[in-house]
Amino acid sequence: MITLFYLCAMPDITKKVRVRFAPSPTGGLHLGGVRTVLFNYLFARKHGGDFILRIEDTDQSRYVEGAEQYILDCLAWCGLNPDEGPQNGGPFAPYRQSERKANYRVYAEQLVKDGYAYYAFDTPEELDAQRQITPNFRYGHENRGFLRNSLNLSAEETKSLLDQGTAHVIRIKVPADETVHFVDMIRGDVSFDTNLVDDKVLLKADGMPTYHLAVVVDDYLMKISHAFRGEEWLPSAPVHILLWEYLGWKADMPQWVHLPLILKPDGNGKLSKRDGDRLGFPVYAMNWTDPKTGETTRGFREMGYLPEAFVNMLALLGWNDGTEQEIFSMDELIEKFSIERVSKAGAKFDFEKAKWFNHEYIKKAEIADIKGQVLTILKEKGIQLADNEYFEKVLAAVKERMTFLQDFWEQASFFFEAPESFDINAVKPKWSDAKTEFFKELIQCYEAVIAEGAWESVNLENIFKSLAEEKNIKAGELMLPFRVMLVGGKFGPAVFDISVLIGKEETIKRINKALIAFTE
Repeated sequence: MITLFYLCAMPDITKKVRVRFAPSPTGGLHLGGVRTVLFNYLFARKHGGDFILRIEDTDQSRYVEGAEQYILDCLAWCGLNPDEGPQNGGPFAPYRQSERKANYRVYAEQLVKDGYAYYAFDTPEELDAQRQITPNFRYGHENRGFLRNSLNLSAEETKSLLDQGTAHVIRIKVPADETVHFVDMIRGDVSFDTNLVDDKVLLKADGMPTYHLAVVVDDYLMKISHAFRGEEWLPSAPVHILLWEYLGWKADMPQWVHLPLILKPDGNGKLSKRDGDRLGFPVYAMNWTDPKTGETTRGFREMGYLPEAFVNMLALLGWNDGTEQEIFSMDELIEKFSIERVSKAGAKFDFEKAKWFNHEYIKKAEIADIKGQVLTILKEKGIQLADNEYFEKVLAAVKERMTFLQDFWEQASFFFEAPESFDINAVKPKWSDAKTEFFKELIQCYEAVIAEGAWESVNLENIFKSLAEEKNIKAGELMLPFRVMLVGGKFGPAVFDISVLIGKEETIKRINKALIAFTE
């Protein structure tokens, strides 16, 4: 058996780094796709290179209207904007493969001429018949000698069929009894037995290329230096490497980087949309609405994730910098990212950890950076703000308690609407007449606070604790009832801070209302 060896070394600093993300516009953008974008982006920025977006829309049967714009919107939300692409152009335009259709046939025909590919005239019905005869049928070296293709037909017969416009495809002629061997930047030595590789279609009957031909031609023409993609594409590598060889471009072949899969939380298999639906978390970057069915799949953005948290979380799915650090700014990720620290093994998706990242980012977020999205939540609840400063104070008070931006209403609704009910069960078992009298007198004490600036947290707490001491009741036994009076339940920020924000009149009004409920 002959071994074909293709060495992919570490980054060549004399060659400009050019990387690409090449999605198909067929639906929502999976978080694995965004991670591929991120690793491309970090690598390009680290090495002073370019990040290219190329839309692989050659399979028109799967094309979905709106999907390309959705991809662009996802990248913009994440802050991973390409240097070149269909939206902003570039020196290697066009960046949609459907607009580059004429390029591909030239190269496919050249492969046929050089003996590395052939015309196949088999009809779908003929191929289906072969599949009935041969389980796991593969079109390749074992059977291409008796199928309907230009390897078996005479030159005259082939020309006649082509002249008649007979439907056909062009297939690569994969050699038998050879080993394709290359070095992946993550996985090291990788080998494939060509006897296990079928003769993939390169050019379809409609004249459009398949992924196999298009990705090689476009990577060459766009001078791509490093090809990042998921490990599910590893089985395609031998076909692509052979094409680089057959087209005479071996010296320009990009270095291969096959990224580890993002796995289900239990580690058993690749994470899918179905897993997210089943387990209650998103797997798409943003909401995706299928234009055919109208079904909307929830995204991380709409669930209330900050883009910085989403990106940080993705970076650590399969990569780490070798330290215990988990929170990274984009500048830090660019500085510290290296292929050597990317794992070969798949990375389990941990939704609880993903929530932790978002919580940490919301805690340290500037009010100005998140208030716009939170205001949208208030408008959806029918709340009309008369005081923007009040809203910002409320947001500052509760943001450390929020895991998602959508948690704002749950954590802060009582600042805008008095509670309609109270968690009586949290109070009743230890309620007493003495506590009733305490809160009646507390109302009188709070009503007496009339000096300007006196209605502030420390002062209210001192009054509360002094009265408790006078009544010989532990302040701790009174704090929970007070919180339930103001909030309705056992949650919220510091209780005296709540009183300050809602004001004296509202605080007293809520105590009175709660006392009626507690003593019924």
